[in-house]
Amino acid sequence: MPDLLPTTVMGSYPQPGWLVDREVLVGEGVPRVRAEGIWKVGREFRQEAVEAAILAAIADQEAAGVDVITDGEIGRESYFNHFANALGGVDTERPGKGVNRRGGEAVVPLVNGPIHRPRPIELDAARFLRAHTSRRTKVTVPGPFTLSQLAQNDYYPDQRSLAMAYAAAINEELRDLEAAGIDFLQLDEPYLQANAEIARGFAVDAVAAAVDGIGATTTLHTCYGYALYMGDKSGGYPFLSELAAAPVDFVAIEAAQPGLDASVVAELSPRSVVLGVLDLGTEEVETPEAIADRIRAALGHIDPHRLSVSPDCGMKFLPRRVARGKLAAMADGARMVRSELAG
Repeated sequence: MPDLLPTTVMGSYPQPGWLVDREVLVGEGVPRVRAEGIWKVGREFRQEAVEAAILAAIADQEAAGVDVITDGEIGRESYFNHFANALGGVDTERPGKGVNRRGGEAVVPLVNGPIHRPRPIELDAARFLRAHTSRRTKVTVPGPFTLSQLAQNDYYPDQRSLAMAYAAAINEELRDLEAAGIDFLQLDEPYLQANAEIARGFAVDAVAAAVDGIGATTTLHTCYGYALYMGDKSGGYPFLSELAAAPVDFVAIEAAQPGLDASVVAELSPRSVVLGVLDLGTEEVETPEAIADRIRAALGHIDPHRLSVSPDCGMKFLPRRVARGKLAAMADGARMVRSELAG
């Protein structure tokens, strides 16, 4: 992996149409509880099908020139529900009610007992990823704050207590993933942006507990949500400078679709930054020159050794051909700037 401007994906990659029903996937929104109806392949053959699709996702990333590879979250219905509903303390029969980031009602996990992790959740997928690429790898899990915001809490005295319980379970998971050889471990925390006032009360403490004792490189990703559902990303990041105090190595932010001023990266010092340089709100494939310009703008405010680049958010809802094109442009743009810095 290059020392300067390494490239990665945020986490998800398009799932093949033979594996999931994309109309159902889009129509369901982002599922918070299990959504079995998304799958086209029955349980008997699903693991084999998922592994074939993961191999294709890895191959696409490698061919595009991406430096840090994920499994594309191919085996998950969403970034959130696979982990959230595998934990003990969550009612397996009854869902709860919550509020989505647009203020509407959402079906969410119902917490009616102590949150705990009865078994590893993403470990098998992580081992498969590690065995099928020679490049550095990344695995994502939902962060403790977002988990606490998307649950009906019928057990803990307050949301802080719930978030800290989630953090303990996440920490166990991250330790197993690190032991499996995963290089980068990422917490997905979109609700830091959506529920900033609540986040100020306990989010950084919960993140700190989740990554306590982890030696792998850690990233905290915050965003506005998938571009498919969130077309207007002009609201800024009301909870950003606070993340400079979070004990993670990188903070990952969207910047392309929101049109953020590149100077925003300075707010996160001394943290390193994963900068979103691909706008996922359009299927237009950016030119490498446009990507290079976005990187150069950020380098006016951050040391190049503290900057990594990625798409704005997960690529789950893009056509695969578009995702491939965007990743190749990103890798080419990063190489252009690397050459300039070296020369």
